[in-house]
Amino acid sequence: MPTQNPPLRLNFSTRWQYAPAPETAKVEIKPSYDLFIGGKFSPSTEGKTFETVNPATEKPLSQVASATHKDVDRAVKSARNAYDKVWSKMPAKERGKYVYRIARMIQERARELSIIESMDGGKAIRESRDVDIPLVAAHFFYYAGWADKLEYAFPGRAPRALGVCGQIIPWNFPLLMAAWKIAPAIACGNTVVLKPAETTPLTSLKLAEIIQDCDLPPGVVNIITGAGDTGAAIVNHPGIDKIAFTGSTDVGKRIMSAIAGTNKKYTLELGGKAANVIFDDATIDQAVEGIINGIFFNQGHVCCAGSRLLVQESIHDKVIAKLQDRMQTLIVGDPLDKNTDIGAINSKMQLEKINGYLSLAGDEGANVWQTDCELPAKGFFCRPTLFLNCAQSHRVVQEEIFGPVLAVQTFRTPEEAVEKANNTPYGLSGGVWTDKGSKIFKITNAMRAGVVWANTYNKFDPTSPFGGYKESGVGREGGLHGLAAYLRVD
Repeated sequence: MPTQNPPLRLNFSTRWQYAPAPETAKVEIKPSYDLFIGGKFSPSTEGKTFETVNPATEKPLSQVASATHKDVDRAVKSARNAYDKVWSKMPAKERGKYVYRIARMIQERARELSIIESMDGGKAIRESRDVDIPLVAAHFFYYAGWADKLEYAFPGRAPRALGVCGQIIPWNFPLLMAAWKIAPAIACGNTVVLKPAETTPLTSLKLAEIIQDCDLPPGVVNIITGAGDTGAAIVNHPGIDKIAFTGSTDVGKRIMSAIAGTNKKYTLELGGKAANVIFDDATIDQAVEGIINGIFFNQGHVCCAGSRLLVQESIHDKVIAKLQDRMQTLIVGDPLDKNTDIGAINSKMQLEKINGYLSLAGDEGANVWQTDCELPAKGFFCRPTLFLNCAQSHRVVQEEIFGPVLAVQTFRTPEEAVEKANNTPYGLSGGVWTDKGSKIFKITNAMRAGVVWANTYNKFDPTSPFGGYKESGVGREGGLHGLAAYLRVD
């Protein structure tokens, strides 16, 4: 038999050097921010603050108020008052106009919001500008349209608002997660107390300014900042009717325990360890781009990231060679530079966690491969990384890392691929790459995941429900399912 030629490898030793293309627009970040309660900004009752830092420069951006239990109580009472006296009595079409107005003002201030999102969270400006902020506006537009049509969404039933919703969001998509939660909640007639993550509060506070400018009735949306204690106070407050949480599985379990025995409704969107499955009949170059998007989008800070690559054994070497070549082209650097593909890790704590898994992978017997790109001298950065020769029992295969690291395994048969894909505690998302439509239907139906993409990855739309199984959470956000989560439907 003729011998196969080895895959053609590219030489990156003479790679192009891109001239810097920094975002030059100036944005206003105030030296300090207060809590947004009852339509006004007010300081914490104890005057406590914390610092939010630019992870790309390690320089402080602003001092932000830290809400106490008393502040949480103030916010809940403000939301209850707004619900009882104004929002629940307002005609639905009028509520929809307010939600629509918020969407329009987000569009008008899109550049400002994109820049602050990148400064506060570390994500590349191309992503915040082209993905995050447009999707934020799209969610408000979508749910504005549903506000006066709930009887059509649930025909023959009587949908009613829940009341006051406590919402706790993570640091990976700060403003987008706020939109996912606030837009359907207020469109359905609820009022809101929202807490953003302590490392990324600024765009939520900018959203508070937009809400104020839109003349939304005071107390309909309250945004309070703080750490875990503030979130726990929201969860445990007796005046809350619904908890919506996006974050880690461990915290989600504690929330479920805390509200057990109460009448509080809840949705929990938790962690993931998605498998991106590449079959030998896939278009490999297209699949490689999907792998790159699946794991390196937003530095891997994505709950549905394709953090496991399952590649059919017969094409393993070819896929890995092409993947490594493509990874060598990725630019890691200043999030505000339009050339940047991978920005800064969100915090020093998260970078230390990722580095811990880099060491663990080697200890477990995996081969750790990283690109040879230069990293900035300051800030929290990590090179794109592959864990090769992984076993199913490795912790880097089973545990969510939340960084630009990809664990690679092989399989021989479709049945083995499905078994490995499902053999984790999580079930949030997945991807399948094949040229055969019948195989797509067979594999996606067998994968125990809430969202499975076929020949693409990371496609989001406000009309589509999102959520997982097993330890990836309870309930759905987006689409009609997102409406049902904020209603009593009799």
